[in-house]
Amino acid sequence: MNEDPYSVLGVKKDASQDDIQKAYRKLAKKLHPDLNPGNKQAEDQFKAVSAAYDILSDPEKRARFDRGEIDASGQERPRQRYYRDFAGGAAGDHPYASSEGFSDFSDEGDLFSSLFGRGGRMNLKMRGQDVHYRLPVEFLEAVNGAKRRITLSDGSTIDITVPPGARDGQLLRLAGKGGAGIGGGPAGDAFIEIVVKPHPLFTRKGDDIHLELPVSLTEAVLGGKISVPTPTGAVTMNVPKGSNTGTVLRLRGKGVARADGTRGDEYVKLRVVLPDKPDPELEKFVQNWTAGKAQDPRRGMEA
Repeated sequence: MNEDPYSVLGVKKDASQDDIQKAYRKLAKKLHPDLNPGNKQAEDQFKAVSAAYDILSDPEKRARFDRGEIDASGQERPRQRYYRDFAGGAAGDHPYASSEGFSDFSDEGDLFSSLFGRGGRMNLKMRGQDVHYRLPVEFLEAVNGAKRRITLSDGSTIDITVPPGARDGQLLRLAGKGGAGIGGGPAGDAFIEIVVKPHPLFTRKGDDIHLELPVSLTEAVLGGKISVPTPTGAVTMNVPKGSNTGTVLRLRGKGVARADGTRGDEYVKLRVVLPDKPDPELEKFVQNWTAGKAQDPRRGMEA
């Protein structure tokens, strides 16, 4: 890839790491091969975007690219060398080291013997390509952490750890698990993008879990202890007397797991639910309930 990685991601050269990550995620979700089956152009663009992100997401690589030490594919740029660079130095000091081919040009070795091996073939060492995978995980696996096994492009399998509190779009890096290097060069890396599936009950905001919980009219009016689902299992919660739809109760430490061992909180929003079938006894009570008839829950809503 010879394109400028900043141009590929559509960011300025002074873009922050956060801006670079946002740009990558936006493009990756649009161009990912899983979402564009059979689209070779999208696949090539996705590879270019991934390669650009590999450079710019690593502060050290980004700095080296900005200084012109590596190109847009992450490979070393051959620096211009002069005869004085080789006088008194061994050919093996050059990154493109060689054996003694062309040694007859100079007793100490020269530009040719430094760049070429016997037979005139250049001994290039190139790092392998990085590869990208998408790993769908269940909502609770991302919240609590999990072990998953994936199959790599070469057919081998590897067990990876989904860290507690993993977020949708988070990248896990497996060093040396990418494409094989060329000429003895190091292998590339594998990047695993976490794709968190939605949950039928829970939603996540930061490290907190939110849940809408139905309660009966009796539970809302009289209060009492009820069972509430959480990411680590059901717990008992006390519903205060006179609770209404929209009342929010907090369960401390029942949210998303954090790296330091603590957890966020769970917020439970109550929703009062009447019986499925009409209840004559309840209807009779309401008909004779004077205070209920005097209540105006929509007061103040006049346009």
